[in-house]
Amino acid sequence: MRGLNLDQLITFATVVEHGGFTEAAGRLGLTQPAVSMQIRNLEERFGVRLVERVGKRALPTAAGRDLLPFIRRLREEVEAASAAMGRHRAGQVGRVRIGTGATACIYRLPPILTALRTAHPGLEIIVVTGNTPDILDAVEGGTLDLALVTLPAGRPGLSIEAVCDEELVCVGPRDDGDPLRPAVAPAALADETLILYERGGTMRAVIDGWFMAGGIQPRPAMELGNVEAIKNLVAAGLGRSILPSVTVAGPQDCDRFAVQALTPPLIRTLGLVLRRDKVLDVGVRAMVKAITDMR
Repeated sequence: MRGLNLDQLITFATVVEHGGFTEAAGRLGLTQPAVSMQIRNLEERFGVRLVERVGKRALPTAAGRDLLPFIRRLREEVEAASAAMGRHRAGQVGRVRIGTGATACIYRLPPILTALRTAHPGLEIIVVTGNTPDILDAVEGGTLDLALVTLPAGRPGLSIEAVCDEELVCVGPRDDGDPLRPAVAPAALADETLILYERGGTMRAVIDGWFMAGGIQPRPAMELGNVEAIKNLVAAGLGRSILPSVTVAGPQDCDRFAVQALTPPLIRTLGLVLRRDKVLDVGVRAMVKAITDMR
C-alpha cells in the first residue's frame, strides 16, 4: 500500500459521515475543491469509485462501505499513537539508560533517582555500572543514553561536562588509642597494607597518579571493584585505602573508620557524558538537569 495517504482516507470518511463535500470541507478546514481532489486521488489510488451522489447527498458505494471499517481502525490507532506520544512529550513515560561507576551509583545517584521517580512516575530508569572506558563505549554505541563517570575522559563524538568534585581521603580502621596525623603523604603509605580499587578504572588511575607524583609505586595487597567491600575489609583491620570522602561521611562510619586528608590534596571530578548528536527526550533532559544540579 505504498503511497496510501491517511489524510485522503480521513477526508473520505468525513464526507460519508456528514453526507456531503461542503460539510466535510467545513469540518476539516479545507475548501470544497480540495476535498473533491482528495477523494478523486483516493479513487484513482484504489481504481474504484468510493462516493456516489444521491440527490444532494454524497453516499459511499459498495467499495466505499467496505473501506470504512479499515479507516475507523486506522483512526483509533492514530489516536492511540498520538496519546502515547503525548505521554512521552509530557515525560509521563519513557526510558533513561545511565551508566556510572559503582561508587557514584551508591552515593550520588539515589537522591537523583528518587527525585526523578517522584516527578516522572512512569519513567523507566536503567542503571548500568562499570569502568569508565566501558561506559564511554556504551554511550558512544547508543546502548546508554548518558553517563556519570570519573574524569579525565575523552572521545571525539562525546560531550563531557564536569559536574562535581569529590575529595579523596585516607581511610583506616578506627583506633581511638592511635593519634592521627592531620594529613597523609604518599611516602607515609609506602609500607602500609593497601586495599585499593581494581585496575582498569579511571578512579584507580587517579589514585596511582597521586602515589607516583610522590615518588611511590603503589603495591596493593588487595584490589576490589566494590567500595563497600573495601570499606568492610578496612573496618576489619586488614589495611588502609584511599576513597572518596562521601563514602565515609555517614553517621555509622564515624565509629568504624579513621579518616585523614591527603597531602597534596587529591580530588576526583565526576563528569556528565552524552553523545554530541543525542536527541534528548523529556526523560533524558530531566536526568541531565538533575545531574548538573549536583554542582
